[in-house]
Amino acid sequence: MSNDTLRRGMAITVILIGVFISAVDMLIVNIAFPSMQKTFQSASLTSLSWVMSAYAITFAALLLPSGRWADRSGRKQVFLLGLALFTVASAICAAATSLEVLVATRALQGVGAALMAPSSLGLLLGLFPAHRRGIAIGLWTAVGGVGSAAALPLGGLLAQSDWRAIFIVNLPLGVVAVAIGIWALPKSEKEAGPVPDMLGIVVLAATVAALVAAISQGQSWGWGSAQVIGLSVVGALGLVYTVRRALRHPAPVIEPALLRIRNVALGNVATALFFMGVGAMALSTILFLTQIWQHSTLRGAMEIAPGPVAAAFFAVPSGILAVRYGVRLIGLVGGILFSAAGVWWALVLDGTPDFGGGFLPGSIIGGIGFGLILPALAAAATLSLPPERMATGTGMSAMSRQIGMALGVAVVAAVLAGAPDLASFQVAFMIMAGAGLASGLALLAVGPVNRPAPAEVGKPSAVTGHEPAAPAETASRAN
Repeated sequence: MSNDTLRRGMAITVILIGVFISAVDMLIVNIAFPSMQKTFQSASLTSLSWVMSAYAITFAALLLPSGRWADRSGRKQVFLLGLALFTVASAICAAATSLEVLVATRALQGVGAALMAPSSLGLLLGLFPAHRRGIAIGLWTAVGGVGSAAALPLGGLLAQSDWRAIFIVNLPLGVVAVAIGIWALPKSEKEAGPVPDMLGIVVLAATVAALVAAISQGQSWGWGSAQVIGLSVVGALGLVYTVRRALRHPAPVIEPALLRIRNVALGNVATALFFMGVGAMALSTILFLTQIWQHSTLRGAMEIAPGPVAAAFFAVPSGILAVRYGVRLIGLVGGILFSAAGVWWALVLDGTPDFGGGFLPGSIIGGIGFGLILPALAAAATLSLPPERMATGTGMSAMSRQIGMALGVAVVAAVLAGAPDLASFQVAFMIMAGAGLASGLALLAVGPVNRPAPAEVGKPSAVTGHEPAAPAETASRAN
């Protein structure tokens, strides 16, 4: 094996480790909720949901500026900085002595994840020839699915002793990956340009936080209370300001030129909708198994695991098919199957435990849908971008994913507030179903997935919303 081959293999491994631990850390927290409730006994479910939401909010708000920074400063440097920060924050989370400290350090962990995510896909695609980028996307999404699958049994096992152990699991992987990545990861071209809009970053973070807080606390505060109305107004004003700022600032947090590319805009809408359903599923399933069926956290984790395993199994071939034949059909089928899983659970599950005949079929069906639609979402949102804007576009897609996840968790936390009964979980499963179906339908409007030539974003073709044609050697055979 040549030194170049070894270096390329190690670089791919380091990138996928970053993707893996990010996926593990998002879902492993869900599994640990029952354990956390024992430690923080005075905290409500809506308060505990901020352990997830704090991560999701900072992750979502910083993804786009992180992508811009990666394009300007080099993806290798930004990825390694994010991986190191994520690892350090994991150690601080494990040592947290109060819910407030845990939430704050989870936000710091979200910063590290936000630095990693936009760089990861761009770095990975750079290690594959153009005609094999479907394999790269499939690997990227499959490893995320494997991380999700590993999070459930691993989290259930670790949380049996202490929820703090779920953060410690990141430390050895993170340390080793940083050490190897310094040597193995390739350097990328740097793009000159203005400094990203720092005020816009702060406003977007506050906007998302206000909207998530209004939704998650609405049940306990009252939907007509001054707090909820005030937060909703702040969120609405923040959205208006963010749009106006984006149209005027030379380096806005959300680039209008990218959103004028039809596939990019639709891909991000579909991503936000789908991950709203994922957030609803992630919180409702483990709570249903542990509260309605009274299963242990470990048993519930094992019962959820087949779904993510199915997702990982289908993600790589789906990535290849999505790039070769188009994202519309595959994405629609994936969305329908994911939706069908939510409908199945809502109609079939009741207070009598029935894993094999009730929960497992929905888990497998939903997992297959998950694996099919994820590469289609990634392809729609990124592959029409020029190479030098890949980190920015990946950051935008990941931001949509995290905002959707945060809203899904917040909505379900509100539905399940207090002492949730079977009817509450049925509503949560139908929220999952509706979001999955809406995402699949949004992908139907996606056009051919082509990557434009470098520096074409922002030219008249992009501004008018028409996608520039891709060079013959990189054009996808999409319908």
